[in-house]
Amino acid sequence: MLLFSTMLSINHNLTKDKFIKLVIEWNQGSPYESNIIRDIDWRGERNVRYGDENLWIDIEEYQNQNIIAVRYEKRETDGVIWDTDYVMNFNTYKMVVRLDRSYTAEALSDDGKFSTPHFITLLIEKGYLEDDDDLPVLRTPDTITKDRLEQLAKIINGEMKYRLPVVYVSRTYNNEDPVNVKLLASRLKGAAHVLVQENRETNYELKNLCDKKNEYYGAIGVYFPNPAINNKRYLYRSAVGYDDFLMQKVVQLVIQYVNTQTVDMLYTWQGVNNSILMDRLQKQREERVAAEAAKKAVEEEKLRILDTLSEEERRYKTEAIEEAKAAADKILEGFDDDLQKLQDQVDSLSRTNEALQYENQGLRAKLASTESVPLLYMGDEFEFYQEEIKDMILAVLDDAEKTLHPRSRRYDVVQSVVRSNNYKKLNAKRAEELKRLLKDYHGMPGPLYQQLESMGFKITSDGKHYKLTYYGDERYVFTLAKTPSDFRGGKNATQSIINGVF
Repeated sequence: MLLFSTMLSINHNLTKDKFIKLVIEWNQGSPYESNIIRDIDWRGERNVRYGDENLWIDIEEYQNQNIIAVRYEKRETDGVIWDTDYVMNFNTYKMVVRLDRSYTAEALSDDGKFSTPHFITLLIEKGYLEDDDDLPVLRTPDTITKDRLEQLAKIINGEMKYRLPVVYVSRTYNNEDPVNVKLLASRLKGAAHVLVQENRETNYELKNLCDKKNEYYGAIGVYFPNPAINNKRYLYRSAVGYDDFLMQKVVQLVIQYVNTQTVDMLYTWQGVNNSILMDRLQKQREERVAAEAAKKAVEEEKLRILDTLSEEERRYKTEAIEEAKAAADKILEGFDDDLQKLQDQVDSLSRTNEALQYENQGLRAKLASTESVPLLYMGDEFEFYQEEIKDMILAVLDDAEKTLHPRSRRYDVVQSVVRSNNYKKLNAKRAEELKRLLKDYHGMPGPLYQQLESMGFKITSDGKHYKLTYYGDERYVFTLAKTPSDFRGGKNATQSIINGVF
């Protein structure tokens, strides 16, 4: 499964030797001991392999196309196989970095964590990456100051396209970053440009430059180079934990996009090795044809010579020619064996290449369909607790079921969905718990304060009232009197909260 793929423009300071040395430096400098291949002693070889069957690095040069391909593979004990590929074309000075994860039959687990290859950081630090037009490729946020607003407006207006997607992060109402922009830029290095608003005071000027299409007050915009893919906007919420959720949504969207980009097979490990084998196969076939021609020439020469010899001389000469023929046949058999082995290897790599192409087609189809509406599309709402959104949807369907005609198609479909999704009535149970807590509300003693907080309410003092903010989200704010005049005040407030969040 393809986890990450990006194509980078490299400057001419990166030579073949520097490229190979940088790959070795990347491996030897890994902070994880289990990733380091011991006893690498590189002495300028172009086709060399280090390590063992569970941890290895292979360097292959394809001279015909001036390409060097490197694969690093690690096999985990649980059967997960990690492949990291670096393919550098020294004709075009383009490099593709890919991270794949596959499995053996014994694979036991699926770790969904993603990490961008550190190798891109080394390329940045060594100064080997070319700028993307007027934007440098960085692993840190690129601050948009007041004097760069026109540049940003061109991106928002679609007047300027870059090779990599552009992520624009606006400042919140409190003039803060809505997410950890340093971490966001680090995770998207080599995959996107992360532009960050310096100060929210530039909102008004930017709004005028782009006809109010700009993101503001913590919203994040993702702008794609491909006009066929719609730009995406994520609004900011002040809910607890929403910043991590927002960052993950942006990272997933960008990585999904870069993974769907069409890559020539000569920029993949399998494609380079397949081409090398194809060249060897063609050479073997040519040598096979030459050997057949030589054998035929020997046969013709044999007939010509034998006609000029005596019977005794003919006998000796025939024996010598037959021995030569036997040797030639043995050589031809060797050619046939080598040809078959090469053909088998080519067929195997071709099947792998085909599988990769199908995987990319699937990814492109998935990305292209993100604007359509499947049966259930989760949207961009942040889940306050596990299965909250699913439970709400099922609650709506469960309520609707009671209003439907029992002998109707709609009733059967709704009932089937509710029964098939393990409806736990989580929100209903939380509503009942809130009713119990506020049944005889007369104030906010310590135990009640703690119990409400454990349900997700952030409680602050606001004059004669307590302000309850559900999971820190300012859209869901409720009040409770500090000294209620009668029991109805608590009951009414309870129902208001239930209607608002459950």
